[in-house]
Formats: sequence, C-alpha cells, structure tokens
Amino acid sequence: MRRSWLFVPGDSERKLAKAVDNPADALILDLEDSVAKERIPIARDMVRSYLRSRADRAAQRLWVRINPLDTEWGLADLAAIMAGAPDGICQPKVRSAEDVNRLGHYLSALEAREGLPPGSTKILSVATETAASLLTFSTYLDAVTDRLVALTWGGEDLAAALGASDNKNPRTGDYDDPFLLAKSLCLATARAIGAQPVGAVHVDFKDLTGLEADCRRDRRAGFIGKIAIHPDQCAVINRAFTPSAEEVAHARRVIDLFEKNPGLGTIGLEGKMLDMPHLKQARNVVALAEMTSRKAGRER
Repeated sequence: MRRSWLFVPGDSERKLAKAVDNPADALILDLEDSVAKERIPIARDMVRSYLRSRADRAAQRLWVRINPLDTEWGLADLAAIMAGAPDGICQPKVRSAEDVNRLGHYLSALEAREGLPPGSTKILSVATETAASLLTFSTYLDAVTDRLVALTWGGEDLAAALGASDNKNPRTGDYDDPFLLAKSLCLATARAIGAQPVGAVHVDFKDLTGLEADCRRDRRAGFIGKIAIHPDQCAVINRAFTPSAEEVAHARRVIDLFEKNPGLGTIGLEGKMLDMPHLKQARNVVALAEMTSRKAGRER
C-alpha cells in the first residue's frame, strides 16, 4: 500500500533529481502526458538510467507511466525501460481488463529478457480515462492478471472522452454524475479484486487545504492513497492517509477480539456489533500504519 504517488516528468533531469528527497511513497516516472512526443526517446533513456541509479527502493518505489499500448509508443516504452527494473507500470487509457492482461503478457516476456524475477513488475491501472472503461469494469472480476495491485481513476481525460466541457458542477464544485460513477466503479472494483483503490489527482496544486479535504473524503469512502501532480502535495496526502494512534489502537482491539474468539462471526465492542468487514478494515488500518512506521524509521 502506498499513500502518495507523485508524477515526475521523465525528461526533466532537475525534477528527477529533486524527487529523491520528496516524501512520496512512490514516484511515477512519466513518459506520457508530461513529455512531448519528440522527446519520448530522450525520456526513455533518462528514465532507464534513473531506475538503474536507484537500486535501493525501500523508502520510495519507482513506477513508470508508459504511453497507451494501442499507440506506436507504448510497447517501445516498455522495451526501453525494463532494463531498469521498475517496481511497476502505470497503464493509462485502459478500456478493459483485456488491456491490463495484455500488458501483463508483455511484462512476462520482458522480465525473462532482462533476467528479472517473474511477476516482479506490478501494474497500476488508470481505469477511467476512456468512454468504454465505464462499461467494462465487470471484466476485472474474471481472469485479470495478479500483477494488478492498484486501480485509480481520473476525470480529466474522461471529460475529453465523453465530450464534456468540464467535469465539475460550477455551482457546487463537486464532480458531475458521470465522474462520480467513474469514481464509485473504480473503488468498488478495486475492493472486489483485492487491489488498492487510489484517489484521483487534485488538479489545483496550490490549494493544499482543498487537497486535504479531498483526501479525507477519499479515505472515508474507502480509497487508500492519492495521485500527486506537484511535489508539495505529497506531505499533505501522507498525513491524511496515515492512521492516527487512536485509529490504530481501536483496530488492534478489533483484531484481538476476533483472534480470541475464532468461532464467532460477529462480536460486540463498545455497544456496536462488528463482523468480518470490520475485521478486514481493522487489518487494513494496522497494515497501513506499519508500512508508514517502517518508512519513517528508514528516513530517520
């Protein structure tokens, strides 16, 4: 589980260098939207070199966003950067789980070519950037590759795909119905297949107060973590998605009760009835707390 996922342009030496010291749990080295098409070959070389230069990924995982596989650049992106052994691939413009499985097959071949452990390269699906994607979430429930560890959604490319001039209500500032549908389907699908649901970008990168409120809404809904488009957003995201001491203490009490009563499906605690979903949520809280604690220890 990762709290903050920071996009970094793959062709910017300055931004790549600065990202080392950013508190982001994961960097997404970008070969897609933030890189001009004529600079993609340069970005590939820079990303591969950067991956090779950072063998220690304990504190910060390194992912790469490739171009869509149905373009002339997608597969070539993979072929160029896999020698750097990225921790995962961020896959944009996904239409269905068929696209994710196709990426999984390519990764198997390239891992073999590079001598990497089979299955070591994971996948983050940007699951809502095409119109078709809103109609195909059910495909993830069938035979989707076990490389898929996270799903996120986005309203910017989806707005263009749907022909919308905006994705939010100008009066309330809330997402319009098609985009709320995309968010809900992404969350439900991720939870159904055991993947991490990751919140969408907060595009106003100067509005850190609004970002924090957005993070807390996402967390209440069930998302874990958020995509960042600016370095300053990561500390806010990390703070919002780090369980408090009170939350962790309560979660441990729930786990302890169930472990002491293995034959019971429901248990009372402080006047409330708890069942298996509460136990699963408690374990998620403890796992996230332990991950953040390990990272804090490494950073000290």
